[in-house]
Amino acid sequence: MSKYLISASIRRDVGRAVGNYSMLHDGDNVLVGLSGGKDSLLLALVLAELRSRSPVKFSLSACTVTMEEHADTELIREFCESLGLPLFTIFHPILDIISKRNERSPCSFCSNMRRGVLSGFAKVNNFNILALGHNLDDAVETAYMNLWRAGRFKSFKPKFYQDRTDLWLIRPLIYVRESKIVSETARLGLPVQGNNCLYAGATERQRIKELLITLKKTVPDIHSNTLNALKNLSDNDKWENIE
Repeated sequence: MSKYLISASIRRDVGRAVGNYSMLHDGDNVLVGLSGGKDSLLLALVLAELRSRSPVKFSLSACTVTMEEHADTELIREFCESLGLPLFTIFHPILDIISKRNERSPCSFCSNMRRGVLSGFAKVNNFNILALGHNLDDAVETAYMNLWRAGRFKSFKPKFYQDRTDLWLIRPLIYVRESKIVSETARLGLPVQGNNCLYAGATERQRIKELLITLKKTVPDIHSNTLNALKNLSDNDKWENIE
């Protein structure tokens, strides 16, 4: 039994997401992408707790991708041991690659590369599900980033089949607000790792986040309304090109 007691509110949010999108089934072999940040730590905890009480029987492990060859992962390892989770560690020189490429969108590139490394590891080691820690704020911010950058109102999906690796990606925290995650990880005393990334802060996502904070002052329901829009996109709402 874990020493951590998750709030009923977060349990409900996660349970609703897992149920609505049929994320877990008997016999699934689930790998959690564990960065050591607040989202991934809470995700690992929630899934470990769900595994212990759910009638759905699935196996659960965690994997962290480090950008330093001899990174200190002791706190993450102790956390996983407390939950009974095997932890795998992979080194990948993402920062060196970003620097050599002079990457214009380092955060997006890093996220995609981490997911690629995790997906490859999952495929080789017979996992059929990769669980990622994206929350509701991440989904909303991504929708507005795509709207302003690419002219498309879309975001990542709560559950997605990646045919290249024959792997399902799931995001059980998709209904959980970031503010709730911050409060919960602090209340539980989770070993959240500090963000020492050279590119943290001055990013497009951070600018979108700040803009949404401003908009929320006049549109308090902007996050829930955006989620509703993403769930209810309809062909009937599209403009038809009849030229």
